[in-house]
Amino acid sequence: MARTLLSLKQKPVTEISGVGPKAQASLATVEPPVETVYDLLTYYPRRYIDRTNQAMIRDLAVGEEAMVLAKVKRVQARRTRQGRSLVEVDVFDGSSYLKCTFFNQPWRAKQLVVGREAVFFGKLDLYKGRRQMTSPVVDLIGDRTGKILPVYPQSEKAGLTTWDLAGWIEEALGRARDLADPLDDRRRDRLKLIDRTRALRSIHAPDSLDDARHARRRLVFDELLRLQVTLVLRKRAFEREAKGIRHQTDGELVRSFHRGLPFDLTGAQRRAIDEIAADLAGPHPMHRLLQGDVGSGKTLVALTALLMGVQGGYQGALMAPTEVLAEQHFAGIRAQLDGLEVTDGADSLFPVRPLRFELLTNRTTAGQRTKLQAALAAGDIDILIGTHALLTEAFGFKALGVIVIDEQHRFGVEQRSALRDKGADPDVLVMTATPIPRTAAMTVYGDLDMTVLDELPPGRTPIDTTWARGPLEEAATWEAVRSAVAAGHQAYVVCPLIEESEKVEARSAEEEFARLQAGELEGLRLAVLHGRVPAKDKEARMAAFRRGDVDVLVATTVIEVGVDVPNATVMVIEDADRFGIAQLHQLRGRVGRGGARSKCFLLGDTESPDGEARLKAVESSTDGFALAEVDLELRGEGAILGIRQKGRSDLKLASLRRDKELVKVARDVAFEVVAEGLERHPVLADEVRELVEPEEAAFLFKS
Repeated sequence: MARTLLSLKQKPVTEISGVGPKAQASLATVEPPVETVYDLLTYYPRRYIDRTNQAMIRDLAVGEEAMVLAKVKRVQARRTRQGRSLVEVDVFDGSSYLKCTFFNQPWRAKQLVVGREAVFFGKLDLYKGRRQMTSPVVDLIGDRTGKILPVYPQSEKAGLTTWDLAGWIEEALGRARDLADPLDDRRRDRLKLIDRTRALRSIHAPDSLDDARHARRRLVFDELLRLQVTLVLRKRAFEREAKGIRHQTDGELVRSFHRGLPFDLTGAQRRAIDEIAADLAGPHPMHRLLQGDVGSGKTLVALTALLMGVQGGYQGALMAPTEVLAEQHFAGIRAQLDGLEVTDGADSLFPVRPLRFELLTNRTTAGQRTKLQAALAAGDIDILIGTHALLTEAFGFKALGVIVIDEQHRFGVEQRSALRDKGADPDVLVMTATPIPRTAAMTVYGDLDMTVLDELPPGRTPIDTTWARGPLEEAATWEAVRSAVAAGHQAYVVCPLIEESEKVEARSAEEEFARLQAGELEGLRLAVLHGRVPAKDKEARMAAFRRGDVDVLVATTVIEVGVDVPNATVMVIEDADRFGIAQLHQLRGRVGRGGARSKCFLLGDTESPDGEARLKAVESSTDGFALAEVDLELRGEGAILGIRQKGRSDLKLASLRRDKELVKVARDVAFEVVAEGLERHPVLADEVRELVEPEEAAFLFKS
């Protein structure tokens, strides 16, 4: 009987000849760590050197990604004007020279000593007439011959070479022999996939690059299938376990809310509300993702969902990731829902009463909490707004019907369990203002149904974005802030993102606040906001800014999500190259919320092509979904997968950029095999079990 690939997880890597204690320690430092024979076999080549068609430096095209095998000729380490370390390495491959520059990687000077041969992979640029790569990927190599040579990623300080790994993997392949395949012959033929044993051999020791491509396609499919089966199981288990509420979606409360709006709903909002209404009226609890660009009107759709629950006699909860955002939601909801009335029924003492919504945060006093608990348990509160703590604290709803979760939350087994303990299986709507490309969303949020708001409401004014480089353009930026204030508007200044600590970031904001107050913005009314401002002062400063008592708010990224001041028309982002595309787009979305034309200024130069690409992209487009595709291209999927997915570490080969077609195929196959019953696919079932925590596995595999 063929052994399973998973069985090799029981064999320590020290069973391989030549892997002694020193090599074992080195392998434990690579990413992901190699501790077993299974880890070794799934430690895939980063790329291949085709000795039959090897690229030479002199033949490389500017702007294209390329790989060269070259020898180090000169190394120089120094500091830039901004204080960042810079290592410049000149390499030669017999045809021409190439300069490789590394920022904030001072150890490269010791790694890439003169005379060392290495593979350099990166994007070729011309700088002052010379060929250059900025921060290329480096692989140390040794002597090895062959037509197609695999190049393995190595931990920079592990002291391994790609050929050490190739030798150990060759032995592991010999020991593995034939492996059980989770896909049957019929399905493999239909999907035009090779078998798993051949795929593992061909990924590590291909006879041709075509062999390597077929191997990669099969192994990528396996990774995506495991992940999609997990997501489909979550979806099916949730439907199986949960007792749905059939909500009354067509009622006077929602109609009154929509009638009172000073604008018409967009077509996208109407479609979203129809999809949500169908979920709420259906037999299973809703579990839907509402995805929309900055300013697309997600909150209005979410409020409609909450009111659909309330008009049928249920309560709603809106969970925000931060107290600032919870308070912002409360202020916005108060403005939108004020004056609405709820019909409690003919047998009630007060058949018609005002809609009641309350806020729960850490600033809620003990006395207020006690009153809130009693009112909530009695059903007197219709909608409770707060952070996710409102699920875990001793707050008992009388009849919780709809939950809206805004941004940055993973709504998983633990949260569902907490809700069931309260005797409820409410309908759940997860909102995100961070656009995610469709294939990525299918992987990150694949256990949720998806609704996309792809239309901006009328009245949202376009935001003109300028990347201000150099002293003259920076001076013009501060003049634009002064002009906006003179015209009766307000502005934000966002201080650079500093990774070391919130304390350092706070000091940076305070220093910039003092500098601007005494310099470019002297005479204007400024306030400062950052993570270390006490909650009471934070709200007071935000309230003053909303009222118009503050002209310019100098802040860190605490204002990134949810802050809504329609009178603010200028956004200045300092050292903009330190931010990612999604964050720049989110920050920019704080302006353009009123009728006046708005501007965003990105300050700062950048020394990296990647930074330049980010800033140019944000300058040229205000379409969040288009920017998300650029972001995926530049940063890779790691950052996107990190949003939510527990099983992300299983994606060693799969790329949501390169493998879009396979994401969809894997999802379709996942629905098929779950419908057939995973007991008919025991190898796949075991691999999926390995992906999740034991507690979740028990929940997912309950028959």
